[in-house]
This record gives sequence, structure tokens and C-alpha cells, in this order.
Amino acid sequence: MLLPDLGFCLMAMIQMSVVTDSPVHSSGSDDFIDYLNEALDASSPNSSSDEEAENQDEFEDLSRNKRRKLESTEETEGSTSEGIVEQKLVVAESSVVKVDGCTHPGTFGKLCISCGEILDGESGVTFGYIHKGLRLHEEEISRLRNTEMNTFLFSKKLFLVLDLDHTLLNTTILGQLSSEELHLLNETDSLEDVAKGSLFKLEHMHMMTKLRPFVRTFLKEASAMFEMYIYTMGDRPYALEMAKLLDPQGEYFNAKVISRDDGTQKHQKGLDVVLGRDSAVLILDDTEHAWMKHKNNLILMERYHFFASSCRQFGFNCKSLAETKSDENETDGALAKILEVLKQVHCTFFEKLQGDLVDRDVRQVLSSVRGEILSGCVIIFSRINHLALPTLKRIAEQLGATCLTELDPTVTHVVATDAGTEKARWAVKEKKCLVHPRWIEAANYFWEKQPEENFFIKKTTTQS
Repeated sequence: MLLPDLGFCLMAMIQMSVVTDSPVHSSGSDDFIDYLNEALDASSPNSSSDEEAENQDEFEDLSRNKRRKLESTEETEGSTSEGIVEQKLVVAESSVVKVDGCTHPGTFGKLCISCGEILDGESGVTFGYIHKGLRLHEEEISRLRNTEMNTFLFSKKLFLVLDLDHTLLNTTILGQLSSEELHLLNETDSLEDVAKGSLFKLEHMHMMTKLRPFVRTFLKEASAMFEMYIYTMGDRPYALEMAKLLDPQGEYFNAKVISRDDGTQKHQKGLDVVLGRDSAVLILDDTEHAWMKHKNNLILMERYHFFASSCRQFGFNCKSLAETKSDENETDGALAKILEVLKQVHCTFFEKLQGDLVDRDVRQVLSSVRGEILSGCVIIFSRINHLALPTLKRIAEQLGATCLTELDPTVTHVVATDAGTEKARWAVKEKKCLVHPRWIEAANYFWEKQPEENFFIKKTTTQS
């Protein structure tokens, strides 16, 4: 149940932002989130999720029974640039009165979080992961992002949005374990000491989760360079459960866990619910099409398929890592490689670019780093599936390669799946590199040029 004091808590919270050292105006989104939750929780200590549906009726009761007016006076005489706000609460019988000049930066339910006026309709962006029912308008989001930007740039931090499934971990339904994976049921780690484990059986969710090798080191080192968010297409209970496994002490994410329930577009992820400017955000995800509006922020991850159900989901007819009783390399796997990329991008952004920090764009840095990977390579494709060819060409060019359509002495690599084509035979004759398309894909995932000998294609009798 929403108690009458909530209106004042919300009004006081935002009005206090005029004070320089106010939590709402201070060191980052964690402070904003913590302060908001504290204000809301303090106003309704006995509330539960079942009672949150009654909030709207309580807002109406509040308007009928209470009038709340926040009077703020800023002492200017003998003070520094930090305003000292003196707040008084006047409670009287009547309806809620609008504070003159309020721009209504956001709402909780229908109640303005600044002046307490009850507003008609819904507008703004939902920030349900911060607190259920919270909406912020574009101007307030922009203000918060500017504050975040200045704070974290001063601390030499950018923002990193992390996907869960197939990026940081892999989860399966217990009933979908294959016969060759049943041995895992006796090999799970204790949920009493999560920080020391990597394989967990979550009986209450009927799931088993395997953390990707190197993930704990990755998060620890990345947290020194980035303010980190989780963003998953899983539901909120699942997202919070995975956050506990990855961050049992709450050191990295706090309330910055975004699920599909918190997004503003169906089947899509967006940075509109992240309190960081697009120009300072990197994204780590295994699914490119989930970020159609933010591809320039994306570092595409090689998928982690520990369980057989994951392999089947993506059409792979092969044994899973669990079935072969193996795993990714701890120090030379995907996360270890990507951590080095993040370090390079971070260093370039803060140490090598010219001009003011606020004018720099991490997307340009990412594009520049990516464009060095296959720089100097001149590629021609031979008999590649017409549906796959445009994507391969785009990736190769993003990695810095030049793609031709006709044979030329400058060609350095022929990419093919069949060693018997005319272009493939030309590559062998001219001592050019004849490689499989996976050579390009691997360079894209690992952010470095791969040894060609690992991707040579076998000769066949096919003629062209």
C-alpha cells in the first residue's frame, strides 16, 4: 500500500537536485537509484509486490484527502556556489496543488515526482528496473545523462552494457539435459558460496546455469573502466537471479539490471533506458539484430554453447562442451580476448584522442580499432552463398579489408568453401591465401587477424 508520505518523498527527492551535493545530482546512476528506492521504500515499509497494483487508487485518495506543498528557499547570503535548501512541508485538507513553473520531469504512477501534481495520461520513458511505475521525460533523462557523463569521464569511466545468455553464461532447462550431460547434476557448485563456483543448479527455476570461463576476472577488470549494466531478453526474475550469480556482492551492477520487461520495444534492445550517452556506451552481445539502432556501439560476441540445448537452438549438429567434458580456455577464450579490446578502446578514448572529453565518441574509436584488424588485406569471394555474401563482405570491409569482384594481382586472399573453383585454383597457382569464410568470422569475433593456416580449405575435384 502506498502511504500518504510518498508524495513528499518524491517531491523532496527531485527538488533536492538543486543542491550540488544532493544524491540526485551527485556521483551517478547508483546514487539516483539508491536514493529513489530509499525514498519509496521508506514511504511504504510494509508494501509488497501484490500491493503495488493499488498505487493508482492511493494516488486518487491522496488527491482527495491531502494537499502537499513543498516550499524551498535557497540561502544565498554568505554561501558558496553550493545552494543550501531549506525545505518545509505544509499539509492541509484539499487537492494537490501544482508548484509554479514545474516542468514535470517524471512521474511515479500519475504523480509528478517534482511537484506532486496528479497528471492525466502517461508520457516519458519507463524506468521500471529502477522502480516499478517510474517514468522520466526526455529533458530529465538528458539532464541525468549529462551528469553521468561528466562524473564518469572525470573518473575515466565509460559505460558497458552486457548481455547474459551466450555472452556471459549459458542456461538450460534441467529437463533438456542430454543423456551425456546428466553427469553435471552431481558436479554443481554450492549456492551458499556463489563467488567460488561456475556451475549452478537452480531447483526453484528448474534450470542449470554455467558461467563462461574468465567471467569473474572480466567483470572485475572491466568495472575499473566502465559503469556496467546487464541487459537481457530474459524476464526480470531470471535476470535478477543471473545477476546474483555473476555479482553476489552487488559490486558491479546494483540495480542496473534491465530485462525484456523493462524495454520500450518488443524483441529489441535500446539505449533509451540506459542512463549514459550513446557516445559513451559500448555493448557486448551475441545477437546483432537485437540492437538495430545501436550497431555502431556493438561488440559482437562469439556465442557460448555449453549445453546441448543451446547448440540445438542455433541449429548446430554437434556435441556440446558439456557432452565432451570440455570448456573454453580460461585465459585465451572469448571474454579474455574481448577484455583486451575494451582496454584498447578505453585507452584510445582517454589517452590518444584530442579535444574535450565530452565531445569524444566511443563509437568512432570502436570503428577505428575494428578497421585495423584486416587492414592491408585485399579479398575476393568465390562461390559463396548469395545470402551470406553481403554480410561477409560488410564484415570484411568493417575490419579494414578491401573487397574486389574481379581477380587482380593485388588480391591477397580468396575466400571460398570449395578449392576447385576457378578463383580458388588461381589462388593456389599464384600462392595467394585460400581461406574459408570462417577466417573472416573469427577475426570479427576475436578482434584480431587469425592465422590463415587454421582456415585453409581442402582440395576437391569440383570444377568451375
